Amino acid sequence: MTTSQILKRLRAAGSAANVAGMARYGIRPAKAYGVAAPVIRSIAKELGRSTELASSLWSTGVLEARGVAALIADPQQIPEEEVERWVREFDCWAVCDSACLALLWKTPFAWRKVREWSRREPEYERRAAFALLAALAVHDKKAADKQFHAALKLISKAAHDERNFVKKAVNWALRQIGKRNPELREAAIEIAESLTVSESRSARWIGRGALRELRRGTVQ
Repeated sequence: MTTSQILKRLRAAGSAANVAGMARYGIRPAKAYGVAAPVIRSIAKELGRSTELASSLWSTGVLEARGVAALIADPQQIPEEEVERWVREFDCWAVCDSACLALLWKTPFAWRKVREWSRREPEYERRAAFALLAALAVHDKKAADKQFHAALKLISKAAHDERNFVKKAVNWALRQIGKRNPELREAAIEIAESLTVSESRSARWIGRGALRELRRGTVQ
């Protein structure tokens, strides 16, 4: 199936009402058709792995085509420079998060990208660092605790970023690290407590939000 054929299918499955609904949740990419997630997943399943096709789909700039791209690219074969292109072109939080959750955490350079992107200034590039960290906390079962302890330092630094889509990703990453195991839970709680007394509104918001979840009896 070619890129144009895939776009035709996506366009046919789209809905203006869905586009409007996405906008209410802050999803406002340059181009979107309003296609439901199950349709995107179904098309990706039909296509199978193809990093070349994924690159072509990404270049269309269409939210749903980029969603398919993240699902069909091979995380072990996608070039690092291609990933950097994608990250520079993130234009909404949904594209950023879907790429991190579906693809980027599986790449061999994922942990390095967390560190690199956390130092970036553009909002969605910095968000990508912490969306990726959250994905690693959930899915990377082989990662050592020391990697997450180091990542908590990145969270402390980024917690003062007042931008909405950054602070929400930082909060997300902190909570997911804290839910990984009891040792990391205590470390995450310690960081969260320190954030609640910060002069930064963003840091206080992140700290309070994380504590509400990590102090629940069900999170052990």
